[in-house]
Amino acid sequence: MMHKQRWLFPLGLGPALLIAAGGIAYAITGVMGTLPLTLIWLGLLGLVFFFYVFFTEIRGFITKRSTRYALNTALMSGVFLLIIALIGGMSVKYKLRVDLTADNRYTLSSQTIKILKSLPEDIEAIAFYRSDERTRQAMFDLLSEYAYHSPRFTFRFVDPDRDPSEAVKYGITSYRTTLLKYRDRQDTVGTESENKLTNALIKLIARDTKVFYFAQGHGEKRIGSLEENGYAYLKDAVERENHQVRELLLMNAEKVPDDAAVLVVAGPETDYLPAELDKISGFIRKGGRVLFLLDPGGAPAFVPYLRQFGFELGADLIIDKMSQVYGANFLMPVVVAYFKNHPVTADFDLATFFPIARSVRIKEDPAKGSYELALTSDKSWTTAAKLTKEDEQFSAERHKRGPVSVVAVTAAEVDLATAKPGAGGEDIKTWGKVVVIGDSDFASNKFLKTAGNRDFVLNVLNWLAEEHILISIRKKEPGLTPLMLTQVQGRVVFWLVVVILPSLVLALGLAVAARRRRSA
Repeated sequence: MMHKQRWLFPLGLGPALLIAAGGIAYAITGVMGTLPLTLIWLGLLGLVFFFYVFFTEIRGFITKRSTRYALNTALMSGVFLLIIALIGGMSVKYKLRVDLTADNRYTLSSQTIKILKSLPEDIEAIAFYRSDERTRQAMFDLLSEYAYHSPRFTFRFVDPDRDPSEAVKYGITSYRTTLLKYRDRQDTVGTESENKLTNALIKLIARDTKVFYFAQGHGEKRIGSLEENGYAYLKDAVERENHQVRELLLMNAEKVPDDAAVLVVAGPETDYLPAELDKISGFIRKGGRVLFLLDPGGAPAFVPYLRQFGFELGADLIIDKMSQVYGANFLMPVVVAYFKNHPVTADFDLATFFPIARSVRIKEDPAKGSYELALTSDKSWTTAAKLTKEDEQFSAERHKRGPVSVVAVTAAEVDLATAKPGAGGEDIKTWGKVVVIGDSDFASNKFLKTAGNRDFVLNVLNWLAEEHILISIRKKEPGLTPLMLTQVQGRVVFWLVVVILPSLVLALGLAVAARRRRSA
């Protein structure tokens, strides 16, 4: 018996090896030919003969305690491996991605995802990179993210050195160039930038180019100015989203041009002439869209003018000592409360900063689309436009307690006889739209890139222009991002980091020293 058990394992291993060899032969040739079949049949016959001859020994071996333990271990290992395999298989279909970088470097912006999910047709990206190009992997990762969010987006890489004919075919003359193809149109991107890639997508799929006019002639913000109070950065941001930006001298124009998607009145310092206000009113009554950014104390004639649309423009200043930017004065309120039933602010969750702002109120009326979109904290208040030392502390007699509305929106019925066609020319606009913001500096070069200011003003403009697909949170360019804290947050950081934690460490050190002294 002991002699037969000694040969039990080697004799059983032979048929198993024949079956494995037959499987390997089939895997290599891809054909179940004579050799694989012969090996497999010989192995099966060998196993049958093995179990017939050694049945008693095999039964004794299986019933041994050590064998049962070994089989139990093998079974548990098999179940564990099966679970791992099932998890791996499910992960192919149900993927979970987590971006642990501080600036969400590997996460696409909501704007990009929104555009990808609404692609009307297939888009192909062809990346022309050398095989040894160091930035190739970065572009591959970026394009992979795009393809992950839309089955309509596909990409491939071409090495111009190995396949120069492909580069010549598309007119590519430099490395690190990505070509986007959509219908009969194409555009190129020269860097591994999500913003530039998404802007190229917008240009390709856009039905037309909208024109935004910025009124001039009364001290308004200049779209070509690179000074701190200029609007050059805003102009660049608007143009990146496939819009055109032009200046308009209303006093010399017969009317607001017919191709105007939006008219912007940004920070006028002097009053408009009655004829200019009539041109704006005529534009709105024809279904036009206007954005007013009006600073405290500037152009007072707009107060009665906007009342016809339901706006109450306060001759005041907003003070917020609790939600001001840390290190700034209390005339720069931080806004984090938004009306969530409006396209502009429905998914908007970034803070916005309004340096020296006035109140803009309107009575809520869903029938007209009249809403207050952005509100300061309940600790804020409004005071007279001429600030005094006494106004730095709230007084129920002189001040009005917040929350205070800084942004309001409404719609105005149009004269159907003169109404403008809608987007694409197929519908008549039955409502003009008006948005009023009680500050123009928040969109200036100095503050545009602060927190959510850029996204907020761009979302307002795109909503007015009926470009709803562009209403989103955009990707921030990599670089130095300042940490913006409110006054309360700044105090928490100060007391926690500068006072409490060092005090705890000091107290713990004194306690340990005292205990050692007593022990000695």
